[in-house]
Amino acid sequence: MTEVIDLKDIWVSYDDVSVLEAVDLTVEDKDFLAIIGPNGGGKSTLLKVILGLIKPDRGSVKLLGGNPKKTRKYVGYVPQYISSNLEFPINVWEVVLMGRLSHKGPFRSFNEEDKKAAEEALNTVGMLEFRDRQIGELSGGQKQRVFIARSLVTRPRLLILDEPSTGIDSRRQKEFYELLNRLKSEIAILMVTHDISALSVYVDKIACLNKQLHYHNSKEVSPEDLEATYQCPVELIAHGVPHRVLKLH
Repeated sequence: MTEVIDLKDIWVSYDDVSVLEAVDLTVEDKDFLAIIGPNGGGKSTLLKVILGLIKPDRGSVKLLGGNPKKTRKYVGYVPQYISSNLEFPINVWEVVLMGRLSHKGPFRSFNEEDKKAAEEALNTVGMLEFRDRQIGELSGGQKQRVFIARSLVTRPRLLILDEPSTGIDSRRQKEFYELLNRLKSEIAILMVTHDISALSVYVDKIACLNKQLHYHNSKEVSPEDLEATYQCPVELIAHGVPHRVLKLH
């Protein structure tokens, strides 16, 4: 299989305060990996390292086999949901087309290829019928689908999502994760979240991050890893059929 992310011995600190310590991580093509951990545990910093936005104090970073500053244009990124900017007068179609800007020169108009890619992306996430709807009129789950379409419009090899379920009610979260489950047959997905309970059915692998990364290339997470990550006792509960093991913080 092809490695889309390869991190070796990554260390990052801010003003002599350690944020990431000895992080090793490999993500293969068509993996669906969730990274969980507490707020302040280094999840956002890890994403910035992967995308080449932060240079680690030491360690090596390969994204899609090369320097992340050169290869990140082949990565779709969905940032954390922010409600404060959603009243901007722009419709769904225009939001998705904006995803093509990184692959176009300045002042160039959208061509037929751009429009076809936008239509395909909206169809993939089930939002084509909302193409003329103003973005602020959509529900939280619908907005996230549009943002995923915007990230898919460049036909990326890797999709990165930062706390994607924020702002989505529980009824729509299941639909959202089922969409990601379908997408993983085409591209690799890396999702960071602090929401443990939604993950067990859909993701292939889970890693725990709190400065150090606890990762065993599977979705089985030991109580010891979780206690080291959340720095508190963890209880195990059985959930679903077949039984899935979830941890309650």
